[in-house]
Amino acid sequence: MLVLVAPGQGAQTPGFLTPWLELPGAADRLAAWSDVIGLDLVHYGTKADADEIRDTAVAQPLLVAAGLLSAAALGEVAPGAVAGHSVGEITAAAFAGVLDDTAALRLVRTRGLAMAEAAAITETGMSALLGGDPEVTVPHLEKLGLTPANVNGAGQIVAAGTLEQLAALEADKPEGVRRVVPLKVAGAFHTHHMAPAVATLEAAAKELTVADPTVRYVSNKDGQTVATGSEVVSRLVGQVANPVRWDLCMETFKALGATALIEVCPGGTLTGLAKRALPGVPTVALKTPDDLDAARTLIADVSAAR
Repeated sequence: MLVLVAPGQGAQTPGFLTPWLELPGAADRLAAWSDVIGLDLVHYGTKADADEIRDTAVAQPLLVAAGLLSAAALGEVAPGAVAGHSVGEITAAAFAGVLDDTAALRLVRTRGLAMAEAAAITETGMSALLGGDPEVTVPHLEKLGLTPANVNGAGQIVAAGTLEQLAALEADKPEGVRRVVPLKVAGAFHTHHMAPAVATLEAAAKELTVADPTVRYVSNKDGQTVATGSEVVSRLVGQVANPVRWDLCMETFKALGATALIEVCPGGTLTGLAKRALPGVPTVALKTPDDLDAARTLIADVSAAR
């Protein structure tokens, strides 16, 4: 069974879309999406610097567009399950047929703007903790007033809170944690700091045309599969202020019998986690179009084994 996954914010790097726009039709598609959402995705994906694409209102639409563009370049794909990390859940919702590409981009544009506005209220951020035991780490974070915003599995938890709280964490790491790495995000996502964005997304969700998933959609709220489009969208709205449980998603992939995993552009983060949490499951991360052949080979291998 093939799992198709989409990364979250922080995966973007300057110029990462440049080689993808050399594919037939890709530049036109990205330009059309840019017109729909009022954001120059071509510029931000090719010429913008790291600070420009760190902006939440830019990064989120850029990531969803990259995921959709790279998945389309694969050709026909029939995954057994789809999932996304944080904003990647909107990409996954499009993969599952819950939203069409245009609706997904309009929703993520609203999401990015709303979360950027919420992040401007208080100076906040996120840091990844490498190593340690969750049973030790989580209480330590809570003692410092931080939220375990992403529980990613494979020994990684992401803490979120105010810059002062994150500085205190740097000075007082939980036992067993090797490193604390600040992330390239502009706010404490998936915490109570994002509560103002939820109301905005609730209003936007009412305007969506939604279909039920055509493949298994694994939610990062709790790792459970979701059967209806309305429930998928409800979870997309709520997750901006609630933790991401990617560890539980990977447990579900294993329980479903995953035999391969492909991470769409800009891939790397989720395949890295899968290599540790799902040993023996082959993975491909789509970073540039040079990775497409390896992904197609993996898809063919999965099809042949059915």
